[in-house]
Amino acid sequence: MAEVHIIGQIIGASGFPQHSLFCKWGVHTGGAWKLLSGVVEGQTQVDHPQNDDMAFWSHPIDMHFATKGLQGWPKLHLQVWHQDTFGRNELYGYSFLHIPSTPGTHSLLSPTWRPLGTWQEQICQMFVGGGPQLKSSSLIYGGSDRYRLQTVAMGQVHLQLTVILRNFERYGVECS
Repeated sequence: MAEVHIIGQIIGASGFPQHSLFCKWGVHTGGAWKLLSGVVEGQTQVDHPQNDDMAFWSHPIDMHFATKGLQGWPKLHLQVWHQDTFGRNELYGYSFLHIPSTPGTHSLLSPTWRPLGTWQEQICQMFVGGGPQLKSSSLIYGGSDRYRLQTVAMGQVHLQLTVILRNFERYGVECS
């Protein structure tokens, strides 16, 4: 079977309206993919930068997959959350990106968005916090339903991923 190693880190996030951020992440693959080692979901620590606009997490990612085909190439989905001084968590944005299919080290920026909600929900969010959230995380990375949502752009997540491909030539896929 062909193999893909994904090694890297979620560096941090920038451009969000508040500090004290953390990130929940996960990887989604198709049915022909099998996880050989590593974890496919996790959460970073909360970072509250004092003088910088960017929250730094330096959260490691290390996965090793085997596959029978290219269909269902891994996608990384992200959720950025804000934690206030009372320990309450508020969703700040969703994002997803396809893991690069070329071998090598890749510096990536993943823009985030959040559901807008009705004007009543927006006013409530301004005074009370919280806000609308997706019922299913599959809307983040798949399906045409995501394009029907009304959203607002938020900040961006910075990642560095190294992709190592093995045995793809045996299955007729050129790796350049």
